[in-house]
Amino acid sequence: MTVKATTHLNFRGQARAALSLYQSVFGGDLVIVTYRDANAVGAPAEADQVMWGQVAATSGFRIMAYDVPSRLSWNAGEIPFFVSVRGDAADDITGCWEKLAAGATILQPLAPAVWSPLYGMLKDQFGVTWVFDIEVAYSA
Repeated sequence: MTVKATTHLNFRGQARAALSLYQSVFGGDLVIVTYRDANAVGAPAEADQVMWGQVAATSGFRIMAYDVPSRLSWNAGEIPFFVSVRGDAADDITGCWEKLAAGATILQPLAPAVWSPLYGMLKDQFGVTWVFDIEVAYSA
């Protein structure tokens, strides 16, 4: 069983620049998946924005980020981050999800997604937004 929590930052068109900066500071590997890469383009002008990105260093530093699409409201400082819970076993992720979902607002039900066998998003009773998924290797 492996479950990790990672800060997941939210931007509007600046995720690529932010991730590049963090990589230059902390080192590690940078992975960026655009909306175009994931066949999830909602607005043509946003096709090359970051749907999911990550910097992961051997030191243990890890941060994730994305560009909030224009169809969703976003203000700097309002939901500036998610807590991302990633694991390698569906039972573990599902168990954590079910416990945290009690009294929460479900934003995206826990279900299969294009990039993961399980993905879901909720806002807990304290207003913290959590994303859960099964971590799988990304192949461009």
